[in-house]
Amino acid sequence: MAAPTVGVLSNATAAEGVSAKLAAGARYVEGSNVLRLASGRWLYLPSGRTESVVVAAGDGRALRQIGQSRAWLASGRVPGRSAAERAAAGRALLAMRALLRPNGAMAAGWSPGWMYSWPRDSSFACAAFARTGHDEEAFRILRHSAATQRGDGSWEARTKLDGSGPPDGRRWQLDANGWVPWAAWQWYRAAPAEGRRARLEVLYPMIRRAAERAARSLGADGLPPASPDYWELMTAGPNIGTAAPLLAGFNASADLAREAGRPGDAVRWEGAARRLSAGISKRFFPVGYQRTADGRHGRDSAVTFMAPPFNAAPAGLPAALDATYRALLLPNGGLTPGDDPGAPWGATAWTPSTAFFALAWAAGGRPGKAGPVLEWVLSKRNALGELPEKVDREGRPASVAPLAWTGSIVVLALVALEAGGLPTPPLRP
Repeated sequence: MAAPTVGVLSNATAAEGVSAKLAAGARYVEGSNVLRLASGRWLYLPSGRTESVVVAAGDGRALRQIGQSRAWLASGRVPGRSAAERAAAGRALLAMRALLRPNGAMAAGWSPGWMYSWPRDSSFACAAFARTGHDEEAFRILRHSAATQRGDGSWEARTKLDGSGPPDGRRWQLDANGWVPWAAWQWYRAAPAEGRRARLEVLYPMIRRAAERAARSLGADGLPPASPDYWELMTAGPNIGTAAPLLAGFNASADLAREAGRPGDAVRWEGAARRLSAGISKRFFPVGYQRTADGRHGRDSAVTFMAPPFNAAPAGLPAALDATYRALLLPNGGLTPGDDPGAPWGATAWTPSTAFFALAWAAGGRPGKAGPVLEWVLSKRNALGELPEKVDREGRPASVAPLAWTGSIVVLALVALEAGGLPTPPLRP
């Protein structure tokens, strides 16, 4: 594979990765994806082109693109409690916009191996766009999710950006049946009131198929079957990385069903949510919401999926969050995704796994705990200000940057810190 990118250029239809060599001594022109090179000249991707060009600083066409980027940021909300946080949020939003394709496919990153659309990553990006006032981008992602849903109501683990199907034979994941309805709920609650009901009708067949497929998956114990979790690794039994998103998805689907005037669907999915919630309480709560219900696979950063803005925190969750954070903390200050002895991660921290805790604590109204974690994540941006996927044992940005998933989590955490929390789909008694 080619060396991972450290930045991304974009126009309305295309994107181009920035190599570490090209980025040496360079900086983005503020509020844009135009790169000011070490020479002082500008590098950008002109409208309608697929390859970048180098132009003199102040080039008129590049200036128009800069103006368009700044206008897009200004059309929404750039969250943050300080100038530094707002600058980080703006950079993350521009990176997410650059990775979003015209058809609604959300590339995880712009390097080989990441240039695919994951339903999970896309759902986080949808929520982040929605919560920052970028309604069109959020809805576009949901339309793509509807277009790529399989006939049985599930999704592939990832698909090609043109929506033509999966790039390989990796196993599909059931967690998408929770993430996508949750994202639809976040979009709907943030969308302008005028016209949102009609657009919900467009999405509703997707939501129904997703919820019905998830409901059929629940066993006698109320839990879903074994499925790859967000690690994209299979477990022998139910895992919290699948169960928690499905619970959020049932609650989101039921609430959207009531909004759409389908009370029968709402009652059915509320029942599924109660069954799943009871199963989680019975099997996962006693082991501190560890990775698997049998407690044999250690603690997992997916414990945060049981917290807002996904689920109302159940009994014992605050203690489980604290215990899991301590267990997964590495010497470099970030978190490993989990401590399953069968899946060692070494000394590399993952920014999504670390940022999960900032989001959970921020959305749950615990800014004192969220702040330092978010500060660590933001301190690991690379020289261009992009958020990387990983941080090595020496504390340096590693792997691909920007990563859309980390950017989305960071933006949502900053929104939550500003607002004192984030809305969560309700679990009805």
